[in-house]
Amino acid sequence: MTSNFVKELTPQLIEWRRTLHALPELGFMEYITTYRIGKELEEMGFTIHVGKDALEKNSRLGLPNEAAITAHEEKAAEWGVEEPWLEKMRGGNTGLVATWDTAKQGDHVGFRFDIDALPINEATEETHLPSKNGFVSGEANVMHACAHDGHATIGLGVAKFISSNSDNLKGRFTLLFQPAEEGGRGARAMTDKGWLDDVDYFYSGHIGIHSMPVGTIAATTKGFLASIKFDVTFKGVSSHAGMHPELGKNALLAATTAANNLYGIPRHYDGVTRVNVGRLTAGSGRNIIPEDSYMEIEVRGETQDIGDYMAEKAKRIIKAAADMHDVSCTIEPVGVTEVLVCDEELIPKIQEWCESSEFVKEVLPSVPVSGSEDASLMMNRVQEHGGKATYMLFGTKLDYPHHHPQFDYEEDVLSVAVDTFVSIIKGGSSDV
Repeated sequence: MTSNFVKELTPQLIEWRRTLHALPELGFMEYITTYRIGKELEEMGFTIHVGKDALEKNSRLGLPNEAAITAHEEKAAEWGVEEPWLEKMRGGNTGLVATWDTAKQGDHVGFRFDIDALPINEATEETHLPSKNGFVSGEANVMHACAHDGHATIGLGVAKFISSNSDNLKGRFTLLFQPAEEGGRGARAMTDKGWLDDVDYFYSGHIGIHSMPVGTIAATTKGFLASIKFDVTFKGVSSHAGMHPELGKNALLAATTAANNLYGIPRHYDGVTRVNVGRLTAGSGRNIIPEDSYMEIEVRGETQDIGDYMAEKAKRIIKAAADMHDVSCTIEPVGVTEVLVCDEELIPKIQEWCESSEFVKEVLPSVPVSGSEDASLMMNRVQEHGGKATYMLFGTKLDYPHHHPQFDYEEDVLSVAVDTFVSIIKGGSSDV
């Protein structure tokens, strides 16, 4: 029985999760994470496509700087990532795709699992489970604060079921372990590689988002926003603030003018809008006119048109702020997500397939969400080619929100999510 399989696998799921949690890596620098996942999948018998074989490298967005990439590659080599693996990932080409063909006619089913962490210092209080149990992040200012360690673990659990039960399954399976979900940077690179072009059914999802009991899942979600991210650099002229302020061109003032006015973009009557200035750095000393400033911003919209509206308004304000203070500016797009619409006809199927699960206690038809998800690009590609797709939620109690230093989740949710996807596989792809 499926439930027995998941019960026996549960200790391994917890071990995988804690191992990944203790050594988190930021987007496009998941060298060790990719290697660890890949070695497990290789042992299961999957065909592995790593790094440059999994991504369209020119479609990546928001790459880390060269120095950071090089330093992390050196660290990965010292840690033990084998050179052939590292060679395929060099230059920030992380992530992998695992494929399995049962050689029996059937649907092509795709799954996406994100693997990157966040630039957050993890809490070390004893009340924080990873700290209490010895698997707190060992990396300064890097933390799995959005459950991607759990998502990667779920992917490994799904893979284990496919490899162990291939004789009773039909069709093909494609598992995408995606880098750089945070900031909407990685999905386009995998999508443009063509992995989703002939997928019949596509499933992705998230642990948490809403605090729900373990065992409660959502078959679909509604409300993810289209999002566009920008890095903005202002370039002015430095001068002595006391002796010759008139010779300076203040890049800091340009940035703050832009930041203040971005929040004044008129909201759109057709739907929800968002804008945020998440980072602003400028200047070098109190008596120096700031020559440079740097700003990270994002805009979001309930529809693609509203997202585009917000982006165009933001760019106009940034350029006007630069002109006002007689400085130059560059605006670099570094991330994008799209609006996603789940196929509602999957709801009764998922409810039916999960009826006999010992782990799934309730299947909600849909749950409202906010924020953005770059799995939207994958879902939209599948749907454009005639396939069906959904984005699910897996309930857990949340004492702290996502992206918080004390974020954590109940590890029982790992078994629930694996059993959900296994039930879906059996329901839609079983040959018995």
